[in-house]
Amino acid sequence: MKLYLKGEKCYTEKCPLERKNYPPGQHGPLRRARLSEYGIQLREKQKLRRIYGVLERQFRRYFEMATRQKGKTGENLIKILERRLDNVVYRLGFAPSRKAARQLVKHRHILVNGKIVDIPSYLVEPGDEIRVRDKSKELEIIHNSLKRVTESSLVPWLQLNKATLSGVFMYIPERSEIPINVNEQLIVELYSK
Repeated sequence: MKLYLKGEKCYTEKCPLERKNYPPGQHGPLRRARLSEYGIQLREKQKLRRIYGVLERQFRRYFEMATRQKGKTGENLIKILERRLDNVVYRLGFAPSRKAARQLVKHRHILVNGKIVDIPSYLVEPGDEIRVRDKSKELEIIHNSLKRVTESSLVPWLQLNKATLSGVFMYIPERSEIPINVNEQLIVELYSK
């Protein structure tokens, strides 16, 4: 499945998944054994982890946070991942991929409520203003990725102001609003074993 991890490359013909539909190597196109139930659950968890660029220990911590909250654990997990600062920077269109957004945050180009935050896993709260630093407004990567953003591609819980290179995290989104093709129930089943 195409996870759009490579930024711009995934939108062109050069995307590795577009070229061939089998794994690399001499024995790539052979038939594969059917996955077990555990294998399917594990794949779903790994897919979600890789989409957001989170390591296993941190992902497990997010899962434990989600279990302590009221409501469905799987939906809470995705809501927590959606609130990460690197994800919000990516969703606002300041970076072409989540990895690039993570690097922008780590290199101190992003302000949250007027203060520099260099922690990509910082959880954004509703009403927080995310802005590009004045010194960083000339960065080519930000302007190139903002050209790709249209009103229809912006998610409803974020409000973007292209003129000031800032955005506001309006509210925590519902699961139905988050455009990610993941079956979170399989992840809950995997961790509940």
